[in-house]
Amino acid sequence: MTVAGAAAAAPKRRPEHARWALMFGNFVIGCGMMVVPGTLNDIARSLQVSVSLAGQLIAIGAATVCFGAPMLAGWVAGFDRRRLLALSLAGYAAGHALCAAMPSYAALWPIRAATMLGAAVFTPQAAAAIGFMSPPEHRGRDITFIFVGWSFASVFGLPLSAWIGESFGWRFAFAAVAGLAMLSALWVFAVVPNGVMPAGLTLAGWRQAFSSPLLMAIVTVTFLAGAGQFTIFSYFTPYYRDVLHASATESSLLLMWFGVFGLIGNVALSRLIDRIGAARAATGVVALMAISFLAWSFASGIVGIALALVPWGLGCFSAQSAQQARLSAAAPALAPALLALNTSAIYFGQAAGASSGGWLIAHRGYGVLSEAGLVWIVVAIALSVWATRVARRRRP
Repeated sequence: MTVAGAAAAAPKRRPEHARWALMFGNFVIGCGMMVVPGTLNDIARSLQVSVSLAGQLIAIGAATVCFGAPMLAGWVAGFDRRRLLALSLAGYAAGHALCAAMPSYAALWPIRAATMLGAAVFTPQAAAAIGFMSPPEHRGRDITFIFVGWSFASVFGLPLSAWIGESFGWRFAFAAVAGLAMLSALWVFAVVPNGVMPAGLTLAGWRQAFSSPLLMAIVTVTFLAGAGQFTIFSYFTPYYRDVLHASATESSLLLMWFGVFGLIGNVALSRLIDRIGAARAATGVVALMAISFLAWSFASGIVGIALALVPWGLGCFSAQSAQQARLSAAAPALAPALLALNTSAIYFGQAAGASSGGWLIAHRGYGVLSEAGLVWIVVAIALSVWATRVARRRRP
């Protein structure tokens, strides 16, 4: 079958094996993103830098994906997605292996930045590829399914990296991500079919995406929600140690507790989103986060924080999935650009949240993090509601 024939046939069947491989790929990307917050205590201790400076590794990596995703989207448009996705994961593996060998913070941060280019390619292109392969009636569900991998990363990757970091050191955690990324690259190459090539976007298409206030508002919701979350999320492990005085095991259990609800939220969303609509789902899950941020200031002790984490966990990763599906439905013809921009917004939010959280810790301490995060979240909810109303007025 020719490339064109394969591309035409792909949307007529559900790509079951590819769905699982791409979901695992997002799991690996999530583990790589979370390996820094998970091992932040040991990175700071080992490289002899402050927690706030070590936390800037999150901002550095996030900024790379933020600016890299939309710029690379145009460059990779003509690549077969089977090879592109496998190569991006292989590069991710090599980058994490190199990071594990870096002797100092000054040597580590540029390698970390380059490594995250793999995430800049994989996350949006995996979403575009699965959307291309899926029939329209299953597209929202399939896109959200592959983002369940991020939830699995929160359940297993974040607490395991924290445990490995405290038990063996951050270098072992980075090496583990490298091994998983290479395994994922081989799996993707084995099961994603040839000829998956979503249509490239012209310059006129990019202008159309950027000139739409509605579409840019939806993308901004992703940024605001990410910034609010990563104001606190980036510093979970030092917060648990310094404020809750939690042991390494207790911190890992709290991280796993959060991740379990993240998984539950994303699985539930994948089953409901085609019925309730992506816009309503996106606003609802961001509102769940606001509940946790409100409760955070009043929670005390490990049990109190664990209870406050529940709504946030349910909304955390499902928000990303809902926003991806929301944009795909809002303008299907612009999906490649919009998914790249949304990925950029995810990581721009992480960079903004990690940077502002680090500044607040250095100048005001941990106590104000939840209040600062809540401000971001409330603005995200208001903008999401506005975008939903505008979209309803425009609908025939």
